This record gives sequence, C-alpha cells and structure tokens, in this order.
Amino acid sequence: MPAEAPLPHLTEPDPTDRAALLAGLRARIARLDSGLAGFGTGRASLSLSPELDAHLPWNGLPLAGLHEVLSAEPGAAIGFSALLLARAQAALPGRSVLWIAPEPDAYPPGLASIGLSAASLILVRASRPADALWAAEEGLRCPAIGAALLFGAAPDLTAARRLQLAAETGGGIGLLLRPDDESPGPTAALTRWRLSARPSPEAGPHHLGEPGWEIALLRARGGRPGAWVGEWDAARGELRTLAPAQAAPAAKRRRA
Repeated sequence: MPAEAPLPHLTEPDPTDRAALLAGLRARIARLDSGLAGFGTGRASLSLSPELDAHLPWNGLPLAGLHEVLSAEPGAAIGFSALLLARAQAALPGRSVLWIAPEPDAYPPGLASIGLSAASLILVRASRPADALWAAEEGLRCPAIGAALLFGAAPDLTAARRLQLAAETGGGIGLLLRPDDESPGPTAALTRWRLSARPSPEAGPHHLGEPGWEIALLRARGGRPGAWVGEWDAARGELRTLAPAQAAPAAKRRRA
C-alpha cells in the first residue's frame, strides 16, 4: 500500500507577517469605507462647470468612481445623468456607455442634444435588481466601458462598494440613478446629488428652451455641499450654473 502524502505542516505565522497582514487589511477597509484611497486632487476628473468643480476636491467629477443621483424629478435627473455620461464619453473616446434599466427608454435625439452619442450607447434590459447590479459591476470592471448608468433602488453598502471597486478597476464612471428620499441613508458613492427640473427662462408656447435644473450637491467626500441653478447651453456645449442667491434677482427681473 503506497505511503500517504504527509499533511502540510501548519506553523504559527511570523508576528512581522501578521502585523503586515493586519495593516494591509486596515488599509483595504479604509479604502472601502471612504472610497477615497488613491483619489488625490490630481486624479482624472470630468469638468462640470467652474462653480461645481470648485466644490469638489478633485476639481471635477472623478473618473474611476461611483456617484449617486437622487431623482426629485425623473426627467431632470435623467437629463443631468446623460450630461455626465456625455462628459465621460468625451474623456474616454472609444469606450462604450451602458444604460441599465428594467425598461431602457433612452431617446437618441434628446441625448444627442446634450452631447451623448448613441453610436456607443448600449441599452441593457434588466428587470431584476440582482441582474442590473451584475451588469453594472461587470461593465464597470471592463476597460472597454467608459460609463454605466444604473436605474432603480439604491443597492446596499456591500453591493455599492463592489461597484466602486469595479469602477476603480475599469477606470470608468458609475452612476446610480435612484428615486429621491428625505433620508437616503449611507452610501459608498463618492458624491451624492439631487436633481429637480427648472423651466428655461426662454421657454414658451413655441420654444421649449434648453434643459434646466436645480442642482444640489448633498455629499462629497472631502468636498463642500452646495446648490445651484443650471442650464445647458447647446450652442457652446456647456453647463451654465449660478448659485441660487445669484440667480434670484434675474428671476425677479423676468417676472417684472
């Protein structure tokens, strides 16, 4: 009868190795909790507008990260999210953009007016939240994907952290578009925004005007919350923003 192979000999780990392991685990946990390890001020980011960029420690919205958009009004939140996707598309040419929803209803002409090309847009129908999360995570992990927009309820912290790590791996940007909530709870996203609609001052019976928003930055790790009114300038391809206090006198003049 052949001799049995000896069992591997287990030894007490070297105290030095154990200390190094614990230090590595602590660093990993800190990275997951803050979402900011490695996110220096010099990391790649998407410029939004001078006013918004100044409130963000990355001088713009960072790539390789997860961001949350609360939808106080669905159309406004979708329009603003599309603007962010367009900026990611321009910053990462050649990459595709994922639009993940139970019933994707993207309108290509409307998206094109805000700078988002449908040529590299991939619509993903995912009726189950688990499938949507899987598609978003796998997409963000892929270096061929520049951005992923995920519609629906907020994932739990574990799932959100997985999305953040996937975005770090692939280098693209992840957007969670979820219904507004007075108590949205904790998040692993680097930023949290709230979007509602604001009629364009040029809007009228025969002119819809450019997309307008009330934009609130609720949370940014290392940044400053703020609120603005914004309007898309299609001719210049720019987002114009003013703090609400600055915009109020102009609104009064228009009503006079």
